[in-house]
Amino acid sequence: MTDLLMIKWGGSLLTDKQRPGHARDDVIERLASELASARGTTRVVLGHGSGSFGHVAARKHGVGSGPAADPPPSAVAIAAVQRAAAALHGRVMGALERAEAGAYSLPPSAFMVASRGRARALTLEPLESALDLGLVPVVYGDMLTDQAGSAAVCSTEAVLATLVGRLRRRGQRVSKLLWLGETTGIYDRHGEVIPHIDRQTVADARAAIGVTRGVDVTGGMMLRLETARVLARAGTESWIVDGTVPGLLANALRGESVPGTCFAADSR
Repeated sequence: MTDLLMIKWGGSLLTDKQRPGHARDDVIERLASELASARGTTRVVLGHGSGSFGHVAARKHGVGSGPAADPPPSAVAIAAVQRAAAALHGRVMGALERAEAGAYSLPPSAFMVASRGRARALTLEPLESALDLGLVPVVYGDMLTDQAGSAAVCSTEAVLATLVGRLRRRGQRVSKLLWLGETTGIYDRHGEVIPHIDRQTVADARAAIGVTRGVDVTGGMMLRLETARVLARAGTESWIVDGTVPGLLANALRGESVPGTCFAADSR
């Protein structure tokens, strides 16, 4: 099996979720520079959230995630949400190009289709070919058309989780997923970082998670935790860390220990 590293830059890190369409360009540029300088020969798939771009548009047009809506969203609504998510993606790709990170844009709507609101049918060839060329495929939360005749928001978490499962079947193991947000990790009820979570302690961590700040139609930190739980069963370790700390991403890419919450891979 060939190992891969996946990274997610959270929407709350890249944007101010309480200010529609406001990108934190300085953070995006810094993260792009760290990725370009420190990844070396590591095979990386990067995902990023939509923050106050896609989430605000989805809320405005009444478009959600999950099972296909009845009645389905209008063509105008689908196009508006997709365009908003793509706008932030364009800023991320611009920063990665300036950093010479070798990034390759892969909008999920171009290679994935949903079934009852969940990513299902997809083709891996574009992503695998990009990895073979030494590129960094970049995905993000997007609008997916649905086999049920509708469309829905597909979170970056759902995209990455789907890719982990399909890549594993093709002999490529995702050994670790780095989740970069604006917190040091997952906090307990006393405001202290939970350093380690596994299948025995996940219920306690779930109970401690509070309400997401700003607009988020896909679930925020709770969705991240649940996705990490699913990935653990597939043998993928998750690290939830603070992307606001300069140099932390670079240190993690170099294999150095960084503070945060580790959701251990299930050893069963």
